[in-house]
Amino acid sequence: MVECRPGEQWQHSHLQALASGWRDALKNEAKARVVINMPREQAWMKLRDLGLAHNYVPGIIKTEITTEKKEGVGASRKVYQSETKALDETVVEWKEGYGFLIRLHKGDTGSQPPFKEAFFRYHIDEAGNGQTALTTSLIYTMRWGWFGEFLQNRFLAGIFRSVIRDVAISMKAYYESGEPTTPEKLKQIKADMKS
Repeated sequence: MVECRPGEQWQHSHLQALASGWRDALKNEAKARVVINMPREQAWMKLRDLGLAHNYVPGIIKTEITTEKKEGVGASRKVYQSETKALDETVVEWKEGYGFLIRLHKGDTGSQPPFKEAFFRYHIDEAGNGQTALTTSLIYTMRWGWFGEFLQNRFLAGIFRSVIRDVAISMKAYYESGEPTTPEKLKQIKADMKS
């Protein structure tokens, strides 16, 4: 049971409805999995800190928690791609010790184009030998009906998979080193993976 302050009940109910219905409404998913060289409990201490995203999400320069609540269902953050361009992310599911699902949106409106609705899941599990399996997933529905689906199938699905893979690789690098994953560092890691 999640406690709500007066005035938060509608928001909490709305978030629960979103979380419970997202599986039926969203039909596309891009996911990636990496193994992090640290125990799950240690990885969870980093993952649960919603203010760290700019250290591992490519293209994000700053993260700001926008709610009094710092974690759990209802906690929100803004992630900035520039000083003026930001996206809201609100936690709609929280599984203590294992991950969470966030809704990607702009204020009270839905997701930004090309998405009609979009969510991002971070999930960790034991991988054995003191390691952690991290799965990152973008779950979404495209805007623009058949045209959006055409774009998705023809062009965007591969781009989304690549972006989600970059997030997972960057998280692994950040978690293991404690240093933010810069674009240069990510490029080098990917080059090293190919050789």
